[in-house]
Amino acid sequence: MISLASETLDAAVLAESFTGVLTIDVGETRTLERCHGFANRALEVPILPSTRIAAASGSKGFTALAIMRLVEMGVLGLTDLVRPILGQDLPLIDGAVTIEHLLTHTSGMGDYIDEDGDGGIDDYIFSTPLHELAETEAFLPALDGFPQKFPPGERFSYCNGGYVVLALIAERASGQGFHELVRTEVCDRAGLVDSAFLRSDDLPADAALGYLDEDSNRTNVLHLPVQGNGDGGMYFTADDLHRFWTALLEGRIVSDQTVAEMIRPRFDVPSERKRYGMGFWLGSRNSSLVLEGYDAGASFRTTHIPESRTTVTVLGNSSEGAWPVIAALADAIDGTVRGKFPDEHASL
Repeated sequence: MISLASETLDAAVLAESFTGVLTIDVGETRTLERCHGFANRALEVPILPSTRIAAASGSKGFTALAIMRLVEMGVLGLTDLVRPILGQDLPLIDGAVTIEHLLTHTSGMGDYIDEDGDGGIDDYIFSTPLHELAETEAFLPALDGFPQKFPPGERFSYCNGGYVVLALIAERASGQGFHELVRTEVCDRAGLVDSAFLRSDDLPADAALGYLDEDSNRTNVLHLPVQGNGDGGMYFTADDLHRFWTALLEGRIVSDQTVAEMIRPRFDVPSERKRYGMGFWLGSRNSSLVLEGYDAGASFRTTHIPESRTTVTVLGNSSEGAWPVIAALADAIDGTVRGKFPDEHASL
């Protein structure tokens, strides 16, 4: 049972001027649904429950599932070395790196984003022209030139670039484009009708722009690739996300055995108050499954609690707006998470 005082949620919405969609689904019943702000501020187009909103790194789980579909088909193996597939590309990636290392963020490869640095979320991090970053092969110059940080398998270190490398490997091994592979092997199998990699310069009418702050009309179009890839950037609706979790745990995307392997806790990540499997964050003190994203113009988390078939989703189309709402909803999951967390990125 989920109980949340309306004044608590109202305060969280106001804390960072949340703009987006928040939902709680229990089984087949939606028990909470709220929409705030605009999909397009200049035109005052309101956010609706059906609005598609970008989820930043929240789509890494979809990349991992596309890879695991290829593993199930015998096209790839978790212990396969990536160097033979990369050939002469990205020469600074250690020859001992395997696909499993990339999936679990233990490859040690240098990353194009310094997750441990003190840069701002709205920094301009790409030297490659953003309009060129649409298809996977085009990301190679952006990934190149970063020295190996540590030997493969030594420790966990979150790596965005590793998931773009996974997309590249998926394309080269399967002969199918990465975006198409995700659509056919993940979204279609899960029955997702609105989830897609959309181009920011060609958004459909039901997709939200991503805003850098709470009150201006400045969007993230000059901060992110024109089309997302293996490390993030898909657009989702709240309906599709609950549908996704249901399909995943019913074995309709990959087998039950593969799901179990992907959500097996492999690493504790104290800085995030979570654990990590393969492509999925896991609750630090419970069985919850988490996909999360944070980028210029995007703040997102969807959490699924298998025991009660509960999905808690916050899709925000601004950089910071979702985090107070996520924290408030965390306290509302009765019997799953107890107590208040001191920081805004605490795990549900």
